[in-house]
Amino acid sequence: MNFLKILDKIANEDFSFKQTSRAGALSDITAFGKKAAAVAIPLGLAGAMSGTAKAQTTTTTTNNPVTAKSALTDALQLALTLEYLEDDYYTKGLAMSGLIPTADRVIFQQILKHESAHVAFLKSALTNLQVTPIAKPNFNYTLQGQFSPMTSYTQFLILAQAFEDTGVRAYKGQAGNVMSNQTILQAALQIHSVEARHASMVRRIRQQKGWIEGNDGGAMPSQTNAVYAGEDLTVQAGFNTATKFGAAAGSAAYDEILTTDQSKLIANLFIV
Repeated sequence: MNFLKILDKIANEDFSFKQTSRAGALSDITAFGKKAAAVAIPLGLAGAMSGTAKAQTTTTTTNNPVTAKSALTDALQLALTLEYLEDDYYTKGLAMSGLIPTADRVIFQQILKHESAHVAFLKSALTNLQVTPIAKPNFNYTLQGQFSPMTSYTQFLILAQAFEDTGVRAYKGQAGNVMSNQTILQAALQIHSVEARHASMVRRIRQQKGWIEGNDGGAMPSQTNAVYAGEDLTVQAGFNTATKFGAAAGSAAYDEILTTDQSKLIANLFIV
């Protein structure tokens, strides 16, 4: 599978694009970038069928370094916003006496360490690109008074799942925008997989399946429907994945992206 080969290449600091036995057609950095963009966004596999998704990926093929840097830094700022959100949420949740059961506290303490590390990395990356990282927003998790995640552990878990699932999809959606910088692309892929592990862990605590079937997150408030928008897609690059195993398994076999606008819409639900 090409994606696995690409990840294998990225993980090896000493890789050479001339290793045709391992990279096949990836004979130079340009070809690598195109392949990475193609597999990292499964991508708009709805994108193979929609003009909108194609428009989302136009930044991945630009030869304009100014445009590429703008796409890169915008993607990093969006990721930073989402990481601020998660970091703040777990910090406040852990500070609430009696909210998180003792048995689960160690899990969220570890997740918080990860999110804090992501925040620090993204701020450093932006600074190194001579761009000022956005300031941490003020967050409110009550969905205009209709939710109480800081007093109900059940509701705390619901939003934790929503935030982690959002992070997984959002990082995929920005892959094409960060591919101009191989170091950041590698880090983004590393963060993406950790967010997926977080999402699966929270889902297990909620006694949900570790993956997403259809567009049902499980007892989510209606305001967060955008978190799972498009996850019921079963047609991937013209192939109907539901043909052999049914719609639930077919959709679960492929995680969809969130576009920049979709990610911002979700984050703005909680930014004051």
